[in-house]
Amino acid sequence: MSLHVKKGDNVLVIAGKDKNKTGNIIAANPSDNTVVVAGVNIVSKHQKPKKAGEKGGIIKREGKIDVSNVQIICPACGKATRVGHKLIDNKNVRICKKCGASLDNSKAAKKEATKATKEVTNKSTTKTTAKKETAAKSTTAAKKTTKKSDKE
Repeated sequence: MSLHVKKGDNVLVIAGKDKNKTGNIIAANPSDNTVVVAGVNIVSKHQKPKKAGEKGGIIKREGKIDVSNVQIICPACGKATRVGHKLIDNKNVRICKKCGASLDNSKAAKKEATKATKEVTNKSTTKTTAKKETAAKSTTAAKKTTKKSDKE
C-alpha cells in the first residue's frame, strides 16, 4: 500500500503526545503504515555494551508514528493540508488540496514556494522599516525641540 507522504516531506503531527510539532520525514514504511519524523516521538533505548571498551547507556532516538497522525505542509501556502493526486504530463503528481500547488520535489514547485515566501517577507520588512523610519523621525524632531528650548 502506498503512503500520502514521502521521505524528505515536511509534516505536521496532528495527534499524540507530540501534537503540533513539525519535522522532516526520515523514513517511510509502507508495509506497516508508519513514518519516522525528525525530532518527534523521541524514545529511550537502553543499550548494553557488546565489546570490551564499548560504552553502554541510554540512547535517545526518533520512534515510529502512524502515517494517519501526520499531515503534509504545503511548500507554497505553508499550511497543513490533505493530499490530492493529478495526472500532469503523464505523471501522477501529488497536489495541495488548499491551494492546488504541487507537493512533489520538482524545481517548479520549489521556485513557487520561494517566491511566495519572499513576497511575504518583503511585505513584512517594508512595513517594519516604514514604522522604524517614522519612529526615528519623531524622536529626532523631539530631540531638536528640546535642544532649542535648552538654548533659550
